[in-house]
Amino acid sequence: MLTDSMIAERLRQLSAEFCTLGDSHHRLDLELIDLQKRHVLTPAEEQLKRHLQKEKLAKKDKMAELIRVHRDQVLQAVIR
Repeated sequence: MLTDSMIAERLRQLSAEFCTLGDSHHRLDLELIDLQKRHVLTPAEEQLKRHLQKEKLAKKDKMAELIRVHRDQVLQAVIR
């Protein structure tokens, strides 16, 4: 049985969309880390932080969806 990490690795090799999502997710993570290093955030920075967190979560959700779809396709191929 394929694990999520195995499927993710396969998708990194096969899917440009998955790679782009992964790269964006990583970039957003780095931006959030940079913001979290600051002791005090301005209201604009707080708003930016919330926006980045939502965007990062959306990327993660989309990657999880692609993993589920790929797993379902593999299972359907095995059943046939």
